[in-house]
Amino acid sequence: MANLTVVPEKGLADEPMQIKVTGLQPYQKVTIRLTLKDDKDQLFQSRAFYEADNIGEISLDKTAAIGGTYQGIHPMGLVWSLKPLKPFQSPVKKDVENSPFQYTVDLFDSVSIGLSPDPQPSLTKTCIRWHMAPGIQKIQIREGRIRGTLFHPTGKGSYPGVIDLSGGAGGLTEYRASLLASRGFVVLALAYFGYSDLPRSFQKLHLEYFEEAIDLLLKHPKVSKPKVGVLGVSKGAEIALVLASYLPQVGATVSINGTCNVFGGSIYHKGKILIKGTPYTQEKMVITSEGLLKTAGFYQECPSSLIPVEKAQGSILFVAGEADQYYNSKYFAAVASYRMRKNGQNKGRMISYPGAGHLIEPPGFPFCWASNLRGHNIPIIWGGEMIPHCEAENSVWKELQVFFRQQL
Repeated sequence: MANLTVVPEKGLADEPMQIKVTGLQPYQKVTIRLTLKDDKDQLFQSRAFYEADNIGEISLDKTAAIGGTYQGIHPMGLVWSLKPLKPFQSPVKKDVENSPFQYTVDLFDSVSIGLSPDPQPSLTKTCIRWHMAPGIQKIQIREGRIRGTLFHPTGKGSYPGVIDLSGGAGGLTEYRASLLASRGFVVLALAYFGYSDLPRSFQKLHLEYFEEAIDLLLKHPKVSKPKVGVLGVSKGAEIALVLASYLPQVGATVSINGTCNVFGGSIYHKGKILIKGTPYTQEKMVITSEGLLKTAGFYQECPSSLIPVEKAQGSILFVAGEADQYYNSKYFAAVASYRMRKNGQNKGRMISYPGAGHLIEPPGFPFCWASNLRGHNIPIIWGGEMIPHCEAENSVWKELQVFFRQQL
């Protein structure tokens, strides 16, 4: 009799999923299907076709998928290759405290490619992945102008403190901060526009807002002193570099697929422009034959908007996806790290990943090549190739934790 196991059945989102089937007929061909319903009830699905070995077993860490949404030996391939049933949707994770990602794993006794409704699965298992571990405290922050969510472990002692800045969609994103806190950090997921009573856009951002947030984090009794880290992705990476350049309290910065200039809006300090942003050259955007928006060419050179990373007192880790089609991330990271070296700064390090696109998420998210973005009517191309991109996500997640622990 066949048996399907998923280990662990409950865990954190960055924990690998080990799937194994036993009790099949020797060399039997089967289908394993994975389904995810996100926090907006959007459905994502993947499937892979396998051939059992001579004793009727399939183990995803040893057995190669012969077809489906991926091929080869990839233990997390079913998660990586999840596709939205409605095109250009990306998984939404809003409630990190009460609602885990729940996956349904189905086994079919033959190859089922999904052109017509699948037959009833012979076996089904469910597993859940949390973005917040037991024992993590979640606190909504509305102090002064600051809007965000603080996550911290409740154990004894102090932990490195990190500000987490998301990208140009705005709002408040918590899943990266909550998952990082689950690995032993105090993390403030900081909204900076498009949330609550904050400005609706990033056209005019004030350095004092971020400085106030850093001071708030440093005052927390669980935070190791005297410096904090800043983690930024996309537009958030741009802001992270500004903070690293001007605020001495920033001891370590991770810039993931960001720029080396301020784009689209300006940075203000004490009521005056600190860095005047360069407008986007929208006339260089391309709408593909598939109706997708390609933006990588709409960032023009502008020395006056360069972020003075050579002034940074802390260390900076630049992360770039070489297949990023939203920003030319590798170029921007290379320019910034070169300017640090040129000015005698040896605190910058760059890691670039071939095949990685723009949306570098924590492990456990499906690969997303293109998707809708809030405020845009056309799906945006993010770029990347599934396997190298998702492998890069695993690497980046480990690298940034090591970096923050070493520097803070």
